[in-house]
Amino acid sequence: MDVTNDTLMLIIAVTILAIYGVVVTVLYLRQCDAASTNAEAQTVGRQRPLAASEQDKERLFAQRADDALKLTNTFQKFIPRQFVDHFAKHGKTELALGYADEDEVAILFCDIRGFTGLSEKMVPQQLMSFLNSYFLRMNEPIHQNRGFIDKFIGDAIMALFDHPGGSASQKATDALNAALDLRKALALYNEHRKKSGYEPVDIGIGIHFGPVIIGTVGSEDRMDTTVIGDSVNIAYRLETLSPIYHADIIVSATTLDVIDSENARTTRLLDWVRVKGRQAPIEIYEVLNHLPDEQQQEKLAADAAIRKGIEMRCKQQWQAAIDCFEQARTLSPNDNLASLHIDAINQLQETPLAGDWDGAIVVETTHPR
Repeated sequence: MDVTNDTLMLIIAVTILAIYGVVVTVLYLRQCDAASTNAEAQTVGRQRPLAASEQDKERLFAQRADDALKLTNTFQKFIPRQFVDHFAKHGKTELALGYADEDEVAILFCDIRGFTGLSEKMVPQQLMSFLNSYFLRMNEPIHQNRGFIDKFIGDAIMALFDHPGGSASQKATDALNAALDLRKALALYNEHRKKSGYEPVDIGIGIHFGPVIIGTVGSEDRMDTTVIGDSVNIAYRLETLSPIYHADIIVSATTLDVIDSENARTTRLLDWVRVKGRQAPIEIYEVLNHLPDEQQQEKLAADAAIRKGIEMRCKQQWQAAIDCFEQARTLSPNDNLASLHIDAINQLQETPLAGDWDGAIVVETTHPR
């Protein structure tokens, strides 16, 4: 279906009015109609030229169109335009409660570490100013990489990468590029905070690519767009793992698998885990491109030993696994990943395991809020 700009704007306006029930606008337009009728009656009474009356109507209609456009632009801040693009692409000119469609997207979660402790030091107005300043800086890297923010959840950001006509590789690549640009934006923001006498902030990022359900939920008088599914849960859980593994950006193997070789990023294997809310285990990786070269090389030097250690763990060859992780710790002394794995091995040796245990570990994510 070909969708013109005028049609798209009409869809946006109709969708917004349907979702938010903007009765005020309807009343306003009715008042304009009444005013127009009265003006016309007075014009006839004074026997003004017909052309003047028509000009008044044209000005009134132009004003209505301008007001509707302003209202549409305002409510696009509440409903991302990309959602409307998605619905229009699938031939939907009117949204009803319960609409659902499946799509494959890249999902990015970004969260401020230690936010609770940070917020406790601020009065409400300071907190809101801080969050708005932070969100303003985080928004641009996402949009520059063809993504859009679906939700602000407290201090967290949920962003989607689903540009029309984009391949799986393009969507996943955009999400990774956005994550790297978010780290750059954070560095600039922290420079500004330092000059202003404020402490720096840190963030964790989780990325996953997979199928989601895009649709509408709510009630008769309150409807909202939403994105749900296992893929959303995975992306969120990966972000919660970032402080545990001391990794700035964690990405699933599924995401890396769909990226073309020409767009590949520097990564290292972190672990083989089972996240909360999902039965099947997943491989998780750390993205390294934003780190100094020396730090990247040190982490990569231990990658083979980490991989071998995880392989030995899956076979329940505990001592062989520990030996591999000890080797990794020697190769990368400033990195704590090997120590985390050794601690996990020590716990596993004291834990009764099922006969079909596959080697994946369940990491308790007591998220530092």
